[in-house]
Amino acid sequence: MDGTLTEPVHDFELIRRELQIPSGADILEHLASLPAQQAADSHAWLMQHERELAEASVAAPGAVALIRALHAEGCRLGILTRNARELAEVTLAAIGVAECFAVEEIIGRWEVAPKPSPAGLQFFAERWAVAPAAMRMVGDHYYDLATARAAGVPGILINVPGDPWPGMAQWQLRDCAQLLEQWQASALG
Repeated sequence: MDGTLTEPVHDFELIRRELQIPSGADILEHLASLPAQQAADSHAWLMQHERELAEASVAAPGAVALIRALHAEGCRLGILTRNARELAEVTLAAIGVAECFAVEEIIGRWEVAPKPSPAGLQFFAERWAVAPAAMRMVGDHYYDLATARAAGVPGILINVPGDPWPGMAQWQLRDCAQLLEQWQASALG
């Protein structure tokens, strides 16, 4: 959600330094490789750090209007995050859209293999009984697009200037406000 529905605030290099993770390494993969007690201690620090960020979340431009419009139209909405489910719930409450998401449709790093695994999108396709091609994955990171591609779901890249991952996104839009405009014009199906 950080960088998609909310203003990006995670400083991943700071997290790596605090947890003694090599620069550029995948944080979750690294923590999974640690001895049990060290992993538990690192996850506890990470949860506290991320809770503080979640409580202070600020909605990204157009995010609240987009979520409310999709919800009002009866669109099925899910959250797939590399964060913990409980922190995603805190974030959604902080930006004022918690009521738009069923708790069981907020999938975090403990519920399924984290992005870029397609497991989360496969969960939604099965739960909602829809073909992956009928879904849309909206995100701001390579992991979001790789997850979408692996699951056969069209990916929408937002809040990222330029085209840092050519050919990965089916659509690239400025922000949630432009996504809402495009959806209302039925350009994205």
